[in-house]
Amino acid sequence: MVDKIDVEWRGPFGWPKFGGKLKPVPKSPGAYLWTVEYQDGYLIYAAGITRRPMPERFREHTREYMNGIYNVLDIAAMQAGFRKEVWHGLWLGKHTRGRLAEYKKKKPEILAAARKQLAGFRIFTADIGTMPRILERFEAAIMHALDKQPMPLCDIPDKGMMLAPRWKWEAPIFVRNNCQRTLYGLPACLEI
Repeated sequence: MVDKIDVEWRGPFGWPKFGGKLKPVPKSPGAYLWTVEYQDGYLIYAAGITRRPMPERFREHTREYMNGIYNVLDIAAMQAGFRKEVWHGLWLGKHTRGRLAEYKKKKPEILAAARKQLAGFRIFTADIGTMPRILERFEAAIMHALDKQPMPLCDIPDKGMMLAPRWKWEAPIFVRNNCQRTLYGLPACLEI
């Protein structure tokens, strides 16, 4: 079993079909960070993983944004270090009849903000293979590390993601994160 991993974060990439002049995410599987430009670096909104090509996974994420499932934030506020929700998504069982009606009523405003958010995201990727437990543990460790950061780093990410951190009987793996850019809140070393 692997006991140490060196991770090289690459980016920033643009969200497929929303990234403007930025290169789109690579076609490889792995881990990714959704970030926004902040001061002299990047503020992390979320960590994600995929064992499939990233563009395929990002198409699914785009559908979830456009269908009101995901939270939509004001991108300008996020870039200033503040969490300001435009729409609290329908995820986590929030599909009540009233919430669906609210989404339909506010849909133009929500979709406009979602498009701005996707265009404002700067994506960083890391090729760490496709072993499910390593990917899951890595994602969970990043999100838990963000929760423990000072404000505003801990305030920007969504809470309540389904995460699968290291189980008690699994041997720890030590990860060293490397990036040419400043990724606020991402520890240089993580135990997953």
